[in-house]
Amino acid sequence: MWFRARLPDNSFSALAPWQRFALAALVCAATTLIATPLLAYLDLANIVMLFLLAVLLIAVSLGLAPALFAAFLSVGMFDFFFVPPRFSFEVHDGQYLVTFVVMLAVAMITGQLAAGLRQQADESISEALRTRALYEMARDLSGALTLEQVAEITRNFLRKVLNADATILLPDVAGTLQPCAGSDHARLLIEPRFARIAFDRGTPIDCPQLVASGYAVLYLPLIAPMRVRGVIAVAPLDGQKEHLLEQRERLETMASLAAIAVERVHYVEVAQRTQVQMVSERLRSSILSAVSHDLRTPLTALVGLADSLTVSKPPLGEVALETSVAIREQAERLAGLVGNLLDMARLHAGEVTLLKEWLPIEEVIGSSIKLLGRALAEHPVKVALAKDLPLVEFDAVLIERVFCNLLENAAKYSPPGSPIEIVAQTRDGTLEVAVSDGGRGFALEKDTALFKMFVRGEAESSMPGVGLGLAICSAIVEAHAGTIKAANRAQGGACVTFTLPLGDPPTIEEEVPPRKEGHRS
Repeated sequence: MWFRARLPDNSFSALAPWQRFALAALVCAATTLIATPLLAYLDLANIVMLFLLAVLLIAVSLGLAPALFAAFLSVGMFDFFFVPPRFSFEVHDGQYLVTFVVMLAVAMITGQLAAGLRQQADESISEALRTRALYEMARDLSGALTLEQVAEITRNFLRKVLNADATILLPDVAGTLQPCAGSDHARLLIEPRFARIAFDRGTPIDCPQLVASGYAVLYLPLIAPMRVRGVIAVAPLDGQKEHLLEQRERLETMASLAAIAVERVHYVEVAQRTQVQMVSERLRSSILSAVSHDLRTPLTALVGLADSLTVSKPPLGEVALETSVAIREQAERLAGLVGNLLDMARLHAGEVTLLKEWLPIEEVIGSSIKLLGRALAEHPVKVALAKDLPLVEFDAVLIERVFCNLLENAAKYSPPGSPIEIVAQTRDGTLEVAVSDGGRGFALEKDTALFKMFVRGEAESSMPGVGLGLAICSAIVEAHAGTIKAANRAQGGACVTFTLPLGDPPTIEEEVPPRKEGHRS
């Protein structure tokens, strides 16, 4: 296996097979040379021990195959150089045949056992090194701050431990799997269909037949605690897929560590982005609040001065009177915008306390229509209320502001004479109220952003406004635990629908009129 060549404790492991056999032959020859001068002092049984020792050393150092080769070679050399008649393979004494058989069997068994122990030792060391590398990878991933670092740490682990390369694929906004920034995918070819299957099913996909074409042979889903975060495509650098597939369990562990790191980085980015948004929102609310307070006083004074001009003595001329009325109207409109700014700042700062009461919704609808008398002068308002509408708990002042903003928008963006409809009904435990008009409707691409601050239904509209009406409605409705949405009607025009929870309204007992006692005739 590739990783075994990296072990520092066995220099013979890097030798080619023919080199190992040649070295085994040299050891047997050296043993023969050492034993020859000892023949005059040692019995043949002791000479056999020297050859067995040589076979054992060969098995420990060079492996099983060279040890078996050395066992047969040792028997031949022992017979040729030491068994009478010497320098001949003839055997006059049949007892030596038993010696040869026993010597060969002992050598083979000893060599096999020693080689097996050596192989187990190599595998244990390799396993320990791989486990350590996996631990170091987990340690490095715990400190990764970007997806690029996660990809680089993962690739380094695969290169050092499994002689493989990898590319991390993450879904983009459209859900398409794209190589992560920092992944060197120029040399690694990806099969998008297999990657998508692994991502959708959450199961690894093996493609060993693609190794010859340079494609990734294994697609592992990055399964995080929350969901599948992506796919890691793995391919061997040397084109040998066998050792890669043998490490399937380790690869899945590596993918799990990478998935957790990817998810952690994702939530870190979300937290940072949310914190920046909160700071920006807080700063914007503070600026709006400060500006609104500073503008309200001079605007109120401007409205008062315009009113005083209309009642001044002697009376103003017709042109001057029209100018004063126009000044008053524009000042009132600007005061309304400033009021919206201040309300929005208060709602976002959480400084508004809801004063909820159990009230009928028709009372607030009626008061809102009355307040917008001049704005609705050119638009007939049709109100359709379902029968037996229950009481609803809400803040009357704030919900009245919702109706005023919706009716004012409907009147502003619909042609004169077109009707405005208000429909109220109960649906799924909520009170649903819809305000519709006969205008051109909302821009489709902005339906999801209409309720954000400073977003208008028509960006280049000549109508006055800064895009706070719907944002205030959304903040008020959500503060009441309701929902609000905008859509275009099939027959033309826009429709804004909001809901309020019904809750458990109190029961109202009907008063029984007193009984009148009749007079006796």
